[in-house]
Amino acid sequence: MYEIVLAGGWMMGPLLLASVVVIAIAAERYWSLNAQKIIPPALLLQIWEWLQHGQLDAKKIKTVHDSSPLGQVLAAGLSNTRHSRAVMIESMEVAAGRVQHDLERYLSALSAIANVAPLMGLLGTVVGTIKIFSAIMLEGGAGNPGALAGGISEALITTATGLVVAIPASLVSRYFYRVVDGYMISIQQDAMKLVDALHSDRKVKGEKNSTEH
Repeated sequence: MYEIVLAGGWMMGPLLLASVVVIAIAAERYWSLNAQKIIPPALLLQIWEWLQHGQLDAKKIKTVHDSSPLGQVLAAGLSNTRHSRAVMIESMEVAAGRVQHDLERYLSALSAIANVAPLMGLLGTVVGTIKIFSAIMLEGGAGNPGALAGGISEALITTATGLVVAIPASLVSRYFYRVVDGYMISIQQDAMKLVDALHSDRKVKGEKNSTEH
């Protein structure tokens, strides 16, 4: 393995670093994007019980806000319950935008690596090809077999490594974007249930709205 890295030339360093970044981001997002952390199943029912008993105050709204990303959106609506339905929905939409931005943290870096890694591999290929032609020129057209083999190895190894890094990065970023989209749909559904309950006196059902991943 070490010999392969050396044969790939100096471009292998950035490619290996990119692979480590992909693994680190994937592990962090897998840990962070947990359904129980993002969308606590009992939160909406708890809020409704507080409302029914007149126990919802600023302290409890802060508790809701700090509980989860879903709580941040619902707390934005609860802070505007005295205003119209439209104002309440608008405040939740603004909070949902912030939540989505937080949930998609680091995913743009994965997408960037997926796009750049093949280009880095291509650059290594070009460098290896240049070495091949340089060896041929220095040897008066015949070329040194060892130098030619080294240039070919560098060209092929960096290309392959670039693809090996890019393909998982692309798949992982697409997967987590889908997960975030699913969470945002569930958050929006719970937010609308709260709005409907406060503005049409409909009881909130304590059903679980979560997206499995």
